[in-house]
Amino acid sequence: MKKRVAGKVETIELMIITMVANGHAMLEGVPGVAKTTMTKSLASTIQADFKRIQGTPDLEPKDIVGYTYMDVDRSVKFNKGPVFTNILLVDEMNRAPPKTMAALLESLEERQVTIAGNAMPLPKPFTAFATQNPLTIEGTEPIPKVLADRFLMKISVDYPSMEEEQLMLRIKETEQNVEVKKVIGTGDVLALQAQATQVAMPDDVVQYITKLVNATRKDIHATMGGSPRADISFMQCGKAKALLEGRKEVSKEDIKFLARPVLSHRIAVRATGGIGVHGIIDGILATLG
Repeated sequence: MKKRVAGKVETIELMIITMVANGHAMLEGVPGVAKTTMTKSLASTIQADFKRIQGTPDLEPKDIVGYTYMDVDRSVKFNKGPVFTNILLVDEMNRAPPKTMAALLESLEERQVTIAGNAMPLPKPFTAFATQNPLTIEGTEPIPKVLADRFLMKISVDYPSMEEEQLMLRIKETEQNVEVKKVIGTGDVLALQAQATQVAMPDDVVQYITKLVNATRKDIHATMGGSPRADISFMQCGKAKALLEGRKEVSKEDIKFLARPVLSHRIAVRATGGIGVHGIIDGILATLG
């Protein structure tokens, strides 16, 4: 991936953790900070099917899940939408109508699409990455919390440093001559996902996760804290991180590392609080120690 992406080491790590944890992630940042490039680069290293959905104001549910039609022989056929893939990129998700984005709910949670009463499973593995622009950017809509909660993490993508920006120019300069090899296949991804479930999670880590999530619900600056899905996301991502680093059990440091991406899209900040979501999370981490 680094043949195509300058810097962004932590972001790349979180994306790979998401895939090994068998989940989905949102990438949030201003336009032009390589959110789409990173997703396409990850897909290019895996022998897997990759499809892309562009978030636009006129996007319809059928553009995501597909549609039925009557063939020339008068039989009803189903044309599969781009969600039937291994790696899905939903580009600029918060420019699409919330009603249309609701079509993703079943796919993200149940890994299936139901059409005319028939449930059709999605390919395995299935990981979705959704990019979104900050709400201060023109033409964006807030992502409903019920949809955002289906994503394991929201990964913030900041502007690059000057050194990374200079490296980016050199990468772009020679991009056509650089070949990104597919180093693993879908079978390898499924094997990693299975191995991750076997990583141990000590009692003290379980207690730390529940204390952390419960504290978000009681914080005076928040009107809504993390749901039980946050606990599950910590478990899945923590196990994947430990596996990728060659460890047999999850540590508290793993949970602290994952706190911002796992919690930031699940907390609703009080309008008069005067503190951002990251401030809430950092304050809780400092209190828990």
